[in-house]
Amino acid sequence: MDKDWPLYEVFVRGKRGLNHVHVGSLRAPDDTMALRNARDLYTRRNEGVSIWVVPARDITASSPDEKDPFFAPSGDKVYRHPTFYDIPENVPHI
Repeated sequence: MDKDWPLYEVFVRGKRGLNHVHVGSLRAPDDTMALRNARDLYTRRNEGVSIWVVPARDITASSPDEKDPFFAPSGDKVYRHPTFYDIPENVPHI
């Protein structure tokens, strides 16, 4: 029966995190049950402060097999890379 339920992708924002991280998938009959089931499955130890559930059918993603042609256009735009100036020492950088 639950094979007919839509697949949801689950993202959780941890107490110390600033962004949501994909933690897994689940099937549920509707959005409300998906959210409740995600809470029960993925935040049992009280580690989350926010949960997103997204129907998998609504996610559009690039394929890892297409990474070279998909991301190659940015390689010829050298102006996007900070290589034309020196970063002052008093400016924090990663």
